[in-house]
Amino acid sequence: MTESVEKLSAKDFASDQEVRWCPGCGDYSILKQVQTVLPDLGRPKEEFVFVSGIGCSSRFPYYMDTFGMHSIHGRAMAVATGLKATRPELSVWVITGDGDSLSIGGNHFIHTLRRNPDLNVLLFNNQIYGLTKGQYSPTSEKGKVTKSTPMGSVDYPFNPVALSLGADATFVARSMDRDPKHMQMVIKRGYEHQGTSLIEIYQNCNVFNDGAFEVFTEKSSKKLETLMLENGKPLVFGENNDKGIKLEGFKPIIVDINDAAVSDLWIHDEEDLVKATILSRFYDDPSVEGHFPRPFGVFYVNNKKATFDQLFNDQINYAKQSYGKGDLDKLIAGKETWVVN
Repeated sequence: MTESVEKLSAKDFASDQEVRWCPGCGDYSILKQVQTVLPDLGRPKEEFVFVSGIGCSSRFPYYMDTFGMHSIHGRAMAVATGLKATRPELSVWVITGDGDSLSIGGNHFIHTLRRNPDLNVLLFNNQIYGLTKGQYSPTSEKGKVTKSTPMGSVDYPFNPVALSLGADATFVARSMDRDPKHMQMVIKRGYEHQGTSLIEIYQNCNVFNDGAFEVFTEKSSKKLETLMLENGKPLVFGENNDKGIKLEGFKPIIVDINDAAVSDLWIHDEEDLVKATILSRFYDDPSVEGHFPRPFGVFYVNNKKATFDQLFNDQINYAKQSYGKGDLDKLIAGKETWVVN
């Protein structure tokens, strides 16, 4: 990283390309928050790279005045991993959608999280295929009526946060397009993490799936339906923060603050994988009576797992020091050869 960096602004990260998303799309907000955050990171533009796959979200690199690559469907994670391994000094960002990363790119997604390269992954989740005009996606709810499922989808949706934790991700968070300050905070936290940071962002597609997350964003329902996670603080929500969550063994229950001591409430610990996994399952249908609020913020952080790019380059340096210049013919032949008469 350069020691002395010219002070930049959000405008410095905006390219000269016309932003061509549908008016009202949540992608605009995500683009704005990223462009707002980057100047505060103290790096020159030349050290940032944005890699995307295919989908509405994947136009993102065109709108950033940085290096970038619009790669192929579902393969942004693989391309970004290769880039970070060979150019570890760069800040590499992956822009992907629920269709791009969780359908055709599903294997690349889980194996990237498992390997833990130092990447910043922003997963735009609008629960629909937007670019191809409104088919159901891997995160669409069961029964979703779309052009490809006119009688309703019979698939069960992926839970991206639970999937990421199951793949041993080292940083997992969730935010939403209509909460700019929260999104900026989470993006900064993800950037600061050494390893793969996975941030799921609820993003409204106002053309093909308008209002999918309305219950979590509207003032009339947000306080009851969302649980804002803060490390070291109790899990409280409600119109007046009058509801809390506590654990009875491993079973979460909702309690009235007036009937429970604050000391009895569940205190959020970002380093507790078991509790993060329980939180990831607060994924009930908001229309079901007695459901839990949906958590937003940082679910889990693991700072002890070495990054893939670090291990990769350490191995290369060890090989150079120990063996010097390699012999490709010997490598191909291997340690055992046979002579056939």
